[in-house]
Formats: sequence, structure tokens, C-alpha cells
Amino acid sequence: MNFIDVHCHINDKDYGNVDGLLKKIQSAGVKKIISVGFDLPSSECCKDLSEKYDFVYFTAGFHPTELKNYNEGDLEKIVELTKHKKCVAIGEIGLDYHYPDTNKPLQAEVFKAQLSLAEKLCLPVQIHSRDSAEDMLNILKEFAPLSCGGLLHCYSHSTELAAEFEKLGLYFSFGGTSTYSGSKKARRTIAALKADRLLTETDSPYLPPKSKYGAFPNTPESIPEIAENMAAVRGVTVEEMTQTVWNNAHTLFKKLN
Repeated sequence: MNFIDVHCHINDKDYGNVDGLLKKIQSAGVKKIISVGFDLPSSECCKDLSEKYDFVYFTAGFHPTELKNYNEGDLEKIVELTKHKKCVAIGEIGLDYHYPDTNKPLQAEVFKAQLSLAEKLCLPVQIHSRDSAEDMLNILKEFAPLSCGGLLHCYSHSTELAAEFEKLGLYFSFGGTSTYSGSKKARRTIAALKADRLLTETDSPYLPPKSKYGAFPNTPESIPEIAENMAAVRGVTVEEMTQTVWNNAHTLFKKLN
């Protein structure tokens, strides 16, 4: 089976021996991973990783909680990174209202700027959305349809809102939290969405699945467990679920090869 992790964060700080980790990931049957940038230095590190390993791809962008590191002219540097043959998307971008010191206007400004950039470059986006459902939907409606597609990673909003996002042509990825029996909202959404909208991720080193509860770091080795859970929720075989996700990833991320 061809497992894929469309959203993880691979770096020396959290994992130590990255060479050893990547060998274990491949041994687990994970054929491709997308290592996701959250600011300029992390995006550059992801690029370097993709150049060293054939099965690693990357994204470049600014996460909404990392804007303290954002400077004028940084988007031009992101543009340069997107020219790389293995940069498959702009991301991780979006909105995050979880923290009390959130600068909502700045988050919206940078999010919209990166959505516009993706439109100009004809690249999909990887979107982070936390405690921001209404504003997220309204902004995405402004840009709809996203001509080159987009992914709501680690989807956490309601099943009803997922239907609205689905109308905009978005994809949805689910990670380790969806494997817990208490994750009823995620399970309902996985069951309700069209099969051609579903993707698997780990958001490593965070969000371990049920079998690794409390472990850190989580790794893309968890993808088979996540895919098995999604297959069970939808009442299909793991093989069918895995092939569907593989096809969906390559449809959304055109630069995967």
C-alpha cells in the first residue's frame, strides 16, 4: 500500500537523527511525505530536506501564530522557494484565534496576501484554522473558487461547516486525534465528506494517534493507523482508503511525482 503524509513537520530539533527517522518512515510503508513550513527559516529547512530525500516534498509559508517573525519582503522570499520543483504548496497559512494576544487584523492581512500569492503562482494552499471558523469561511468565500485548490489540515470544525468548505472545492486531512473514540465530530465529518476530498496527515511531531497516546514526538509512522481508522469509519478496506487518499493527494498537489 502507498501511504502518504500530506502534513508533517520534520526537523532536527524535535527528532534528533532525521536520517534514522526517515528510514523508519519508509519501512512503515509511507511512500511520500510533505514537510510543511511555518515561517521563512522552517520553509528553507524543508526545502533542504526535500533535496536530500527523494520521497520528501515541502511547502513554504507563514503560520498565523508565527507572524512575530514576519518582515516586509518575506513573501518575495517565499515566492523564490515556491519555484523549487518539490515545493508543492503555499503553507502553512491561515487563522488561529486560540491565544489571548491574537492580532486578528494582521493574521487576516497575511493570510489574504498568501492566498493571493497562491492564486498568482497557481499553487494550492495548506490552511490552518483554529477557533476561527466564521472568519475562515468568509475569507475563503472571498477567494472562491481557489483555482489551484486548498487543504484544511487537521480539520477541527463542525461537520456542517465542512459541507460549506466542501462547496468551495477544499480538501480535508485528518490526523491522530481522529483515532480516539471521543473524537465524534471528526468521525462524523470523515463519514460525511465525499471520498475524493479526504487526505491523511500526522502534523508530526504533534497529535499522536490512540496507540501512541502521550508520546512525543509523533512521526509519519502513524499514518497506517490513521488510514485504518478512516477506513473503518467509512466502512471500506484499508487498501481502498489508502488508494483513494493517494489519488487525492496527487490530484491536489500537482508537483508530487
